[in-house]
Formats: sequence, structure tokens, C-alpha cells
Amino acid sequence: MISNSQKKLAAVVGSLFLSGILFTDPSVQAQTAAKPIDWAAYQDQAVDLTRKYLRINTSNPPGNEIAAAKFFKAICDKEGIQSEIFEYQPGRANIIARLKGNGSKRPIILLSHTDVVTADPKAWRVDPFSADIVEGSIYGRGALDMKSQGLLQLMTVIILARERAPLSRDVIFLATADEEVKDEGSLWMIANKADLFKNAEYLLTEGGDSLLAEGKVKFVGIDVAEKAPFWLRLKATGQPGHGSRPIADSAPNRLVRAMARILAYEPPIKLLPAVEKFFKDVAPLQPEPMRSKFANIRESLKNSGFAQELAGQREYGYLLRNTISLTMMGGSKQTNVIPNEATCDLDVRLLPGEKPEEFLATLKRVIDDPRIQIENTNTFKPPNSSSDNTELFQIITSVAKTYHPEAVITTKMLSGYTESQLYRQLGIISYGWAPIYTTTEENAGVHGNNERITVKNIREGIREFYEVVSQIAR
Repeated sequence: MISNSQKKLAAVVGSLFLSGILFTDPSVQAQTAAKPIDWAAYQDQAVDLTRKYLRINTSNPPGNEIAAAKFFKAICDKEGIQSEIFEYQPGRANIIARLKGNGSKRPIILLSHTDVVTADPKAWRVDPFSADIVEGSIYGRGALDMKSQGLLQLMTVIILARERAPLSRDVIFLATADEEVKDEGSLWMIANKADLFKNAEYLLTEGGDSLLAEGKVKFVGIDVAEKAPFWLRLKATGQPGHGSRPIADSAPNRLVRAMARILAYEPPIKLLPAVEKFFKDVAPLQPEPMRSKFANIRESLKNSGFAQELAGQREYGYLLRNTISLTMMGGSKQTNVIPNEATCDLDVRLLPGEKPEEFLATLKRVIDDPRIQIENTNTFKPPNSSSDNTELFQIITSVAKTYHPEAVITTKMLSGYTESQLYRQLGIISYGWAPIYTTTEENAGVHGNNERITVKNIREGIREFYEVVSQIAR
């Protein structure tokens, strides 16, 4: 005989069976039970926090990144996210935060730097640290390089934590100091605290340079490599004297002649595989005859006229060869004094695979003046790259294509240096990518005047970035 309690249990089981709750795939159950994410609330929060972050003046020099680290830590503490600040010098600090996964996969690092380059308020439309919103854009030094991306990364960690997203790997938020000058923040972390992150499989940081034109995303760049800075200082010495009596072989004159030879020098063109892929990928976006030339870029570059034309374009030239920019010059402090020493600084950027000693030997031959001394003024970090044949690259491609179906998704090599180069040396696959889409005009604000990011980029970028991280981390 069946008892009343057994009858009740059978009725409940039958009801659950009919409703589809029993004998349903667990992932479907989880999706059914999960509440939809309130994206509007997170987007409002992201815009508010981005503006607050941009108001923190971390111009480097002097940096004062401790203020940014404390800003992040206060948010992490409020959200119950484990974090720690490392002040490696007075006022210079890094912060690391972590969401724990189940450990079945290796961690992913979301890396940003908290320092920004200096800004001249007189040349800006608004104060560089006001974070004013003008015509739909938030103005501020670091808006693109790279406080907005750091904030997107933090918001992603917050959303993962609040929504209790299932994680197979740790998600590590790492914000470092001094990227714009000596990179001492990351160098210190790698030297002293690498145990906190060295087992990571992936890293995402700045890069990509995705293009917005005519209101549409034309291409989404995923930075797999960067050029390496090899900064040089030329120093000429000679007889000093009164400015009213010219000296033909003075230090300034000899230095100017050397600089003229450098400007006339054209480094050889070298087509790297990732760069070749980029040209082929963006070929459909070009008008003819460039479309055909880009589609067959290796063959096209055999035409010296075309090669010279393309290498001379600011948008593409850096992809094809080592570059040299004259930046700083120094001489006498008085107009009527011929100095005994004159200097100029060169911002040299080398392609991945290039050897600095070989480039230096070539430059000496170009200058052809053994009396001019050449000094390397930065710590050279050999350029490196990451494969595009990875799960993370495929996820970024898939998500970007979902949000921007008409865009071309392609590999990109950055003209500037990023910290990816340091972390790749630990065996971490590192990409430069963020769902931030900018026009050529907006990009000119990076290290320039009126740096800004659209509110739309912040609001829409959160969801896209979250999709990528949540997928790779689940």
C-alpha cells in the first residue's frame, strides 16, 4: 500500500517533470534560474567611475599612482573583492585583485597602467583632469591611454563577482605604475611578486587600435605584437666660442649634418606574417587600386615605387620597417655662445626579431662620423609576439563579430610599446584588445591634446568586454 507521504512525493516529482525542471540539462537550468544582468545600472556605474578615475592626476613624471591604487582598492573593498597594494617607492604603487576560479584552468590577467603622460591645459578644450562630458565624449588625459580600459577591466571583475559567474580560472586585475617612462611598476611586480600571476595562461591589455569611420566599426584589431623602443642619444663635441665668429666644425653643425643623414636614410622594408595578414584582411575596405595591392601585399611591395609610397604613410609605414623619429635636441643655453656639446634624442622602434646591436651598427654607417657618440638611453626589451591560434583569440573574434558583423577582425602590430612584451617572457599569451572604437581624429588625442572617449564606448564596451572574459574564464 502506498502511504499518503509517498503519494505527495510522487505528485511533486510529476509536477517537476511536467514543468521541465527535472531531466533538463544543468546548463539550461542555470540559465533559467539566473536573473538577467541589469546592464543599464552597470553602464551608469562605469561612466561615473571612469570620470572619477580620470580626475585623479597621475601624470608621469612624477606619477603619484598610489592615488589610483587607493581608488581601485576602495572599490574592491566595497565589492568584497580580494586586493592588495604594493607601494614599491613613495607615491609609486601597483594593485592586484583576484577572483578565484575552481583551478581547472590557468588564470587570465586583465592588465592596465595607471600613469598618464603630461598635458598642457592651455592647449586643451577643457581642463585635462576635469572629465567633462562635451558633445558625448569624456575629456581627460588617459581617456584612451589607458584609464578607460582599466575601468572596463575592473567593471568586468565587479560584474563577475556580483553575478556569481562560474569560473574555471582565476581572473586577475593588475594595475601598474610607470608604464609611460621606465616601466618600473611591472618590472618590480615581475621581480618581486611573480608568484601571484606567473602561472597565468592569458593576458589582455591595451592595443588593437580598432577603427571607427562613417559611424561604423571598420576593423577590430587584436594586437599580437608590438615594436620595441630602442631610444638613442647622439652627442657631438667640438670647439666652443662666441656666436659672432662661426666655427664650421662646431658641435651643433656636426650634429645637424648627422641628423640630415638620418632623415635621408630609409630603413629596409620587412613584411612580418601578422602584418601581411592585416593588409590582406583590410584589403576589402580599400578603394581600388589599393584593394588589389593590399590583397597581394607581398608581391605589391616588390614594386619600389609602391613600397616607398606605402612606407611613407603614417598609418602604415611603421608596420613595414624600423622607424626613427627625431624628438629632443639640446645645445647652448645662450644665443651668442657656440657650445662644446650638442645632443639629440632619437625614438627608434624596432620590429619583432630585430637585434639592437645590428641596428646600431647600421646607424653608425649612416651617420659616418666616428666623433659622434651614440648612447642607448632606455632598457631595451626584445620585441616578441603571441600566436593567434588560441582559444582567447577565437573568443575575441567571435564576440566582436557578434557585436560588429560587418567589421573585419584582424591581427595588429602596435607602433608603440606595451607591457605585453614583459609578460610574454613569462610564457603568458598576451594580446592588446579592448572594445573601444575610435576615429582617426580621436586617436590623435593619445599623448596629444583633447584626449577623449565617447560615453557610448564606455557603455557598450562593458558588455562586449564582459562577454569575452566570462567566456574564456568559465
